[in-house]
Amino acid sequence: MSEAKVIREMDVERNLCNYCGACVGMCPTDAVSMDDNLVIIREEKCIKCAFCVVGCPTAAITAGWFNAEL
Repeated sequence: MSEAKVIREMDVERNLCNYCGACVGMCPTDAVSMDDNLVIIREEKCIKCAFCVVGCPTAAITAGWFNAEL
């Protein structure tokens, strides 16, 4: 039996994340939380405001739907 792979639009790059919690404070829907130095994104609560993506000081959070034009 093969394992089901969960496809996520958002990801936290663990080697970039410094667990500062900035993303948690920025999320207006509480879709981002921390548990034992692990950032958890509940995509079903996400409204795609990108506050967590833009506000992450280490650029650890990515979202497939977010494309910043500089």
